[in-house]
Amino acid sequence: MKKILIAPVRLYQRLISPLFPPSCRFQPSCSNYMIEAIQKHGAKGVLMGLARILRCHPWSKTGPDPVPDHFSLKRNSKKS
Repeated sequence: MKKILIAPVRLYQRLISPLFPPSCRFQPSCSNYMIEAIQKHGAKGVLMGLARILRCHPWSKTGPDPVPDHFSLKRNSKKS
């Protein structure tokens, strides 16, 4: 199941992402965050990744935002 959820993200990373300049506001990038969230939390990781993408706007704080160990849609400001 996790492989099926990760496959579209990998396709995005290989086919679409290289067409645009790097512009990530967070560490790790949103696509890497989604992959890690899916690996840790399964299907709930997709929701976490989508919430992360919605947090990515010019007025958000930048910097580290690791995947939390427990499911949460909020930003994880502590370093892991």
